[in-house]
Amino acid sequence: MSDPSLDAAIAQIRAIHASGVQPVVTTFFDEATFTATHVVHDPASRRAAIIDPVLDFDQASGRTSHVSAERVVAHVAAEGLTVDWLLETHAHADHLSAAPWLQEKLGGKIVIGSAITTVQEVFGKVFNEGTAFARDGSQFDLLMDDGHAFQVGGIEAIALHVPGHTPACLAFVIGDAVFVGDTLFMPDYGTARADFPGGDARMLYRSIRRLMALPDETRVFLCHDYKAPNRTQFVWETTIGAQRTANVHVHDGVSEENFVAMREARDATLGMPKLILPSIQVNMRAGHMPEPDSNGVRYLKLPVDLL
Repeated sequence: MSDPSLDAAIAQIRAIHASGVQPVVTTFFDEATFTATHVVHDPASRRAAIIDPVLDFDQASGRTSHVSAERVVAHVAAEGLTVDWLLETHAHADHLSAAPWLQEKLGGKIVIGSAITTVQEVFGKVFNEGTAFARDGSQFDLLMDDGHAFQVGGIEAIALHVPGHTPACLAFVIGDAVFVGDTLFMPDYGTARADFPGGDARMLYRSIRRLMALPDETRVFLCHDYKAPNRTQFVWETTIGAQRTANVHVHDGVSEENFVAMREARDATLGMPKLILPSIQVNMRAGHMPEPDSNGVRYLKLPVDLL
């Protein structure tokens, strides 16, 4: 079956390798949430994208801070970069997004997949948001569909819709690098869960196989690492070739049926991420907090006996 978006991404990666000019990727790892934030830039134009930025949040006190995001700002300044894009691979359930704060400091458009509207519809009901909460994705500056082409400076980029972990997951292929969000982890750790509302293990398998059709030499940057057993360091970069041959959940030869059975059984044993309730409320709003209450204070809801 023809896949024009994937074909375009493959052609883009091969062209980058032929040219010898790669985007530069610098990663900031937040150990508190095990999240990797990537800054990718074109070395010629110094134009940049920031992918999956973290807002520090202390749940016990309800206080936010910007230590993680400030490291990104310092890097952008030190390298003389101009930020055009603030890219979210999906509406994260394990950390709050710092995209609006970074936009104030650095500029750039906040972007997510167009299926965020599905996430907003589901969780708008979960949190009883009412009609004041828009479910059309308008909190974001741009919604991307599968195959959406864009540029980071002079480097070609394309969005690939990779649902399964959530309905709105996008992978961003920028030059010869693909930023896969939670779809894949390091080969020794496996794959993301697929049991959140709108998640689907079978869909996740098909999204992963689609990514694995990219050239083996494609650099793969992950959103998380949890340091697999017998590994002492956090790692967030691998290759498509390594994923195809060595991913413990979904290497070549693992059938769709076997993967779905494994994933569903494994997911049934997992607890909810500790920040899922505040994260989803904020991230479905593009990283913005809810509107202040009548006393000027912003509140996040805690549903009881629901999830």
